Amino acid sequence: MPNLTFDVLVIGAGPVGENVADRVVQGGLSAAIVERELVGGECSYWACMPTKALLRDAAALRAARALPAAGHAVTGELDPAAVLARRDRFTSNWNDAGQVSWLNEAGITLVRGHGRITGTRTVTVTHADGTTATLHARQAVVIATGSSAHLPPVRGLADVAPWTSREAAAVRTIPGRLAIIGGGVVGSEMATAFSALGAQVTLVSQTRLLPGVEPFAGEQVAAALRTAGVSLHLGVDVTDVRRDDSVQLTLSDGSSVEADEVLVATGRTPNTKDLGLDHLGLTPGDWLQVDGALAVLDDTGKPAGDGWLYAAGDVNKRALLTHHGKYQARALGDGIVARARGEEPDLGPWGRHAVTADERAVTQVIFTDPEVAAVGLSAEAAAAAGRKVRIIDHDLGAVAGAALHADNYAGHARMVVDDDRNILIGFTAVGPDVAELLHAATIAITAEIPLDRLWHAVPAYPTISEIWLRLLETGRRVRGRESVDGGRRPLGGWRS
Repeated sequence: MPNLTFDVLVIGAGPVGENVADRVVQGGLSAAIVERELVGGECSYWACMPTKALLRDAAALRAARALPAAGHAVTGELDPAAVLARRDRFTSNWNDAGQVSWLNEAGITLVRGHGRITGTRTVTVTHADGTTATLHARQAVVIATGSSAHLPPVRGLADVAPWTSREAAAVRTIPGRLAIIGGGVVGSEMATAFSALGAQVTLVSQTRLLPGVEPFAGEQVAAALRTAGVSLHLGVDVTDVRRDDSVQLTLSDGSSVEADEVLVATGRTPNTKDLGLDHLGLTPGDWLQVDGALAVLDDTGKPAGDGWLYAAGDVNKRALLTHHGKYQARALGDGIVARARGEEPDLGPWGRHAVTADERAVTQVIFTDPEVAAVGLSAEAAAAAGRKVRIIDHDLGAVAGAALHADNYAGHARMVVDDDRNILIGFTAVGPDVAELLHAATIAITAEIPLDRLWHAVPAYPTISEIWLRLLETGRRVRGRESVDGGRRPLGGWRS
């Protein structure tokens, strides 16, 4: 490698690392990115893209069957082999040549191997053949190494070759029976996918299903999973796992589960080991703590390495979502460029180099049946934060556009409103195809639009987006009450 000095070094070539490098190069700086696996990272090959490909065919089939004529026209069942083949296309068959080509076109230097921080603004890369190269940064080093599946300390679990999200996303054959440990997003989505693909699925969770979102959303997903034949064991632990001819799970309530494979979906852990963080007095196994500018902080709360070391994406635990990692990357890359030019970054709330949405407007879509879309604070989170709020609920099935969308449409929507400022601070919807409702709520929250102004955002009729009008109507009728619930309007009573 002829040039070993760059303005910025990025460890990790997932979506976050790619976006940091792209922003600094667009700002006139040079960048090298270090990657030990596939360029494109977890999202491209073992998470977002392949898992949504596994889910999409079943969702389309359910949508067709929710209409009488279309349902009558649809015959047969899903072909798992065709679903897996489409999944393979979206992962480029786990070949990163296309992503590498993009790096080259963007002017970003790729260095293959494992990167470790070995000094001030210095990263040593160990290549696959054991040789090394030492890279130097003029401006900054960014850690964007993501996270990996967490394996809980359950007796015998590590000995039965459990699946993590990686094995589930890259599966070659659908097992006859699949046990899932964990009722969060990954567990719920994979229960939806594998059940639709023909597996007999059992899900075990210490908590209610989808504990990170409003309870009504998890309840509707749980009901749909049970209808699909998934066996749910909620509020119980797995105490022991063993494998003979099959996998046997012993549960804390005395029951047991038998399966062909077991998927562990109990959270994520940071990829910070063996990065040389001990050279800076940081604990390698910890999540990297950052300030609003994403500079890594030491134990005293001061920027580590005199402010040249940054962390973006899952590795800093701000918001473990690809789109929020990329949001951080854009802000960070532009901030590094500003500092390189001698400018002061704009780090005030909603400033150009700030990551305010990580605290106030985290967005998430859960691609279960039904879908869950959420942004901002839940009612529970708002109460825990001591906020004075109004909770406004409405039945999505009472909206004309939803009734047209699917027969017997079932769904629910909630607004969490800051009562002092009369602005939206949280929104959750559950129901078929609610994902496309989310960005309207995200804009309302980030722009801090008063509800009085939202009355002038007229939703097209008849669409599911009419839920915004119904929520506003419900909230206006009884403003001042803590919680309001809009009821179902009978068929034939739709208002145009």
